[in-house]
Amino acid sequence: MISKSTIDKVFETARVEEVIGDFVNLKKSGSNFKGLSPFSDERSPSFMVSPVKQIWKDFSSGKGGTAVSFIMEHEHFSYPEAIKYLAKKYNIEVEETEQTDEQKIAATERESLYVVSEYARDYFHETMLNTEQGKAIGLSYFKERGFTDETIKKFQLGYNPDQWDAFTSEALRKGYKLDFLEKTGLSIVKEEKQFDRFKGRVMFPIHSMSGRVLGFGGRILDSSKKAAKYLNSPESDIYHKSKVLYGIYYAKQSIAKEDNCYLVEGYTDVIQMHQSGIENVVSSSGTALTSDQIRLINRLTKNITVLFDGDAAGQRAAIRGIDLILEQGMNVKVCAFPDGEDPDSFSRKHTQEEILNFFNENAKDFIQYKAQLLVEQSKGDPIKRAEIVRDMVESISKIPDTIKREIYVQECSRIMDISESVLYNTLAQISNKNQKEASKQQKKDAPKPFSIIQDETVAPAEKVNVLFELERKLIEALLLYGQEEEDFEDLVLKENEDGGLELEPVVHKAKVFEKIYLDLQEDEVEFTNDLFKSLYAKIVEKLSTNPEFKVDSFINELSPEESSEISSIIFGEEKYTLHRWQDRDVFVKTKDKSIAQFVSETILSLRGYLISQKIQELSGTISNENNNSDILSDIKDYLSLNTLLNEKLGRVFSAKLN
Repeated sequence: MISKSTIDKVFETARVEEVIGDFVNLKKSGSNFKGLSPFSDERSPSFMVSPVKQIWKDFSSGKGGTAVSFIMEHEHFSYPEAIKYLAKKYNIEVEETEQTDEQKIAATERESLYVVSEYARDYFHETMLNTEQGKAIGLSYFKERGFTDETIKKFQLGYNPDQWDAFTSEALRKGYKLDFLEKTGLSIVKEEKQFDRFKGRVMFPIHSMSGRVLGFGGRILDSSKKAAKYLNSPESDIYHKSKVLYGIYYAKQSIAKEDNCYLVEGYTDVIQMHQSGIENVVSSSGTALTSDQIRLINRLTKNITVLFDGDAAGQRAAIRGIDLILEQGMNVKVCAFPDGEDPDSFSRKHTQEEILNFFNENAKDFIQYKAQLLVEQSKGDPIKRAEIVRDMVESISKIPDTIKREIYVQECSRIMDISESVLYNTLAQISNKNQKEASKQQKKDAPKPFSIIQDETVAPAEKVNVLFELERKLIEALLLYGQEEEDFEDLVLKENEDGGLELEPVVHKAKVFEKIYLDLQEDEVEFTNDLFKSLYAKIVEKLSTNPEFKVDSFINELSPEESSEISSIIFGEEKYTLHRWQDRDVFVKTKDKSIAQFVSETILSLRGYLISQKIQELSGTISNENNNSDILSDIKDYLSLNTLLNEKLGRVFSAKLN
């Protein structure tokens, strides 16, 4: 287990904005940062980070917490794995105590797959560097490609021997289970035999955004064998090729810094460009580009430059990817290399400055590139030219932003020498067609109405849990204003000159946490929600013993569930800023302008709710067969108390309005 001193040091050192900034492109928003949610598909930012409080909140998914909880959520790490990841990031030495056998057995299957994959990475790398076959075949191949020792080490390149079970046998000898070797796809198991999937191939480890090994790409070197040139790991619990980009781990910081991502096709394209000093480059690993891969880039930048070979196959691949990128609301440029060149070969022949100059001079906006390419293909044929125009408008229709669409229509009109009105009409036709097709699909997928009536009951609308909301408001008041000293007005019953009773205001000064604690204790009220009950006890204890109570220090001591709930509470009002409600003439009054009223209102509302519940409970016990006088007397007393509370609450509301 990791020592407490290591955990404390990680929490003290890790900055939530730096940790999340490795995965999400964050932009300043007042005292906070905002960005696109990494947990859902969205185009408007609903993800907030507070450097002051060292917490984050994702309004689209409801997740939130600390730097550690973010790594746990994003990378599906356990708590110890997240601590180790952050310790490595900040060069903190991890002190560990010996694990018991029970703790070792408790390791998850998912973690076992990662462990096996990371062992394989080390095995392939060491085999290439330290065996005769590895050096003669694997290392010599990478050297011929022009890769330096530093590059080979950085990308953890390797070699799997040309033997049926060299890796599998060694892994089993080391104690790794055959079940996990098979599930990662590293070994193929058939009846009583098992052998290596990547036999005789040079190996490219494929990393997650945080650097964990998800799978491998293997290239065969013997062209005489009837086998695929490149072979990827099969799908597994940790590797989904449609959601992974090769090189993203090494490129993420540069992509965010340069605000642009170069997209290439192969592993060696990425590595060679990195070696040339251009690090904001990733590859779709030889598979067709997917929406999930584009969204991965979208977290870091809105700008993609597609680099491709100058041949016909490269051009077709570029055009296929353009529409997908546009659908995600991103800006796309394309750059073709000269005939016979690709990113790998071009990078080997030129300096970093020459490569960047080439990109700047030759990268074209997608509409310019597509127009030029399609015009060349039409060769004066009017029918083909009409098809080309329609093809370009099809691409423009994918753009979700209406202003961008209009600008591109104007650009297309200029390039193709065709009126804007014709293009707008074509755009409208395409949009109507797409809407009709989507509507048809929706109707097709929808269940039949009669089956709903026969087989299902309509679920009632979800009711607001009043008690939950009131308890949550008290936790919020403690977190935000616990140590604030306020003038609280209490209404007490006093005898007037006529001998009657009336409410008289009495003002007293108290800290917010004292007011809440004493009022709840006086009424013998306990929290009903277990999470809030635990948080209430911990917060009150901290506030009563530490006048310098700070949320960012306190949250580090909590469980992931508790820290997530606190981040939701803290960011409660930030969503108004996030969604720019003031731009729609909706002005939200912040609670720090009326802390005493907010606290008093919440306490009185909680009292009133509990009294109402008690009245309902007593009413349910009334029976025609028994003497109900005692019950009715209790109900009358509670009703009187409820009336008194309503008067007090009315006074608090009027104070808020003044």
